[in-house]
Amino acid sequence: MVVPSTFWLGLGYFTYFFSYGIFLPFWSVWLKGEGIEASMIGILLGVGMIARFIGSLVISPTIKDPANLIRALRLLSLLALLFAVCFVFGSHWAWLFFVMVGFNLFFSPLVPLSDALAGTWQKQFTFDYGKVRVWGSIAFIISSSLTGILMSANGINFSLSSLNVGWDISFDRLNAWIGHHLFGTHQIILAFLIFSIAAMLLGMLLKPAIMPVGKVKAANTHAVSFKTLLSEKSVWQFLICVTLLQAAHAGYYSFGSIYWEQAGYSSSTIGYLWSLGVVAEVVIFTFSKQLFRRWSARNLLLLSGICGVVRWGLMGTSTELLVLIIIQILHCGTFTVCHLAAMRFIGARKENEIIRLQATYSALAMGGGIAVMSIIAGFMYEHIGSGIFWVMALIVLPALFLRPKVEAHAPD
Repeated sequence: MVVPSTFWLGLGYFTYFFSYGIFLPFWSVWLKGEGIEASMIGILLGVGMIARFIGSLVISPTIKDPANLIRALRLLSLLALLFAVCFVFGSHWAWLFFVMVGFNLFFSPLVPLSDALAGTWQKQFTFDYGKVRVWGSIAFIISSSLTGILMSANGINFSLSSLNVGWDISFDRLNAWIGHHLFGTHQIILAFLIFSIAAMLLGMLLKPAIMPVGKVKAANTHAVSFKTLLSEKSVWQFLICVTLLQAAHAGYYSFGSIYWEQAGYSSSTIGYLWSLGVVAEVVIFTFSKQLFRRWSARNLLLLSGICGVVRWGLMGTSTELLVLIIIQILHCGTFTVCHLAAMRFIGARKENEIIRLQATYSALAMGGGIAVMSIIAGFMYEHIGSGIFWVMALIVLPALFLRPKVEAHAPD
């Protein structure tokens, strides 16, 4: 079946982030439901983040010919689905360790390769990337909300005994077994994740009307070395700053759902809270040009840092619903504004520095920093509970003073 190329790309973003909207907010809840202790949850989520870091950094660059992008996306989707199914076969920590590494290793390169495909197609025909990419954010909002609703309803209620078929048979035990093992409580998370990744693979098996073509990029012999790049004070200040700001999300990513669940909130409410954070993110991304056109990267990092101190401090202080709403709206400051600052700082660098600096930023801030803090967060949450969020606020503080002094403004 042949579909428009932009539809194929939008469907890929939608199904990927639909899956991610299940995995990111609720996977710690699934692990807890399997009887895993908080410290081990932190380790498992941390090694998953390390695997994501390796997958994006190592697997993605191996696809040098744009004509192979769709084939690679299909293969990675299949491997991610196989590892997702592997979660069904055991809950021993060693097995989960292995499966978490494999799943994240193949799941994570799907977005950078999809972005590479979008860039290739933009050279072949004109389309609005933003209008295609936004379907990913919409999918995250839908799936995180829907997963929470299904969990709050304790899954799907099968009322087989209500069928008036004249049989003198009690279906109570069958109802109970189906509800508990297939659609009950935390198991709905895994069932929904497997279903969504299968849908992603099926969507990628469709044939786009225009196949990607392009030349294999030659190595850039003029690229600046890591040593030269990091010898500049503003660069290492920038990298440390953004790594601290993003790593402070580790407590929220790893234990936010568990913390709110223990505070008495239903899974549906937790899903809505996660969705609210993404809605705030989408709004700021959409209007970033109008809001921050004349802001420097340094000032954007200051705004993000202030939002971080306030957000994590509030999260460690109160679980009142109004406060949680404020906390989630601040996601647009702690994550989105930080990312915008990074893009502005990197975009202002020399052309031969951009690719290497972008890779370093992605590796440290979006992968390595969060991975290390996720492991540490597991041990801290087990001993100090909500105090972990105050620790996250303290991690942000040094970033306020490490902001690079280079004033990189958006172009007029």
